[in-house]
Amino acid sequence: MTPSKSSSRDQRPGERGDLLDPSCPTRQLLDRIGTKWTSMVVKVLAEEAPDELRFAELRRRIPGISQKMLSATLQSLARDGLVARRVEPTVPPAVHYRLTDLGLSLESPLSALRGWAETHMPEIDRNNQLADESSAP
Repeated sequence: MTPSKSSSRDQRPGERGDLLDPSCPTRQLLDRIGTKWTSMVVKVLAEEAPDELRFAELRRRIPGISQKMLSATLQSLARDGLVARRVEPTVPPAVHYRLTDLGLSLESPLSALRGWAETHMPEIDRNNQLADESSAP
């Protein structure tokens, strides 16, 4: 890693940055892909790959996500090149989404993280319960 004194703008393509520096591009990317909504959108689209899903179907398959949050998540994923967006010129327009090859490559690490969370959830729950009990008056 490069020292945090150097600006991320000074980096050459492919050069690693300083993850602890708020302006590090890798840190900024991890902020975007590390959300629960991104993980869920990638999971649902990966299950359909290589096929597409319409916005309304994505929303139905992700309980609790608002229209605004789904839209923002898809825009971010499309901007990063992880999701492809196709609009049919109908009234109203039919918008379809699918993972790109880059997006599909993200499914494996996100799946591993989801698996870790599922495996360790009982232990995390016990630790939370113990912490709550020890802080109770």
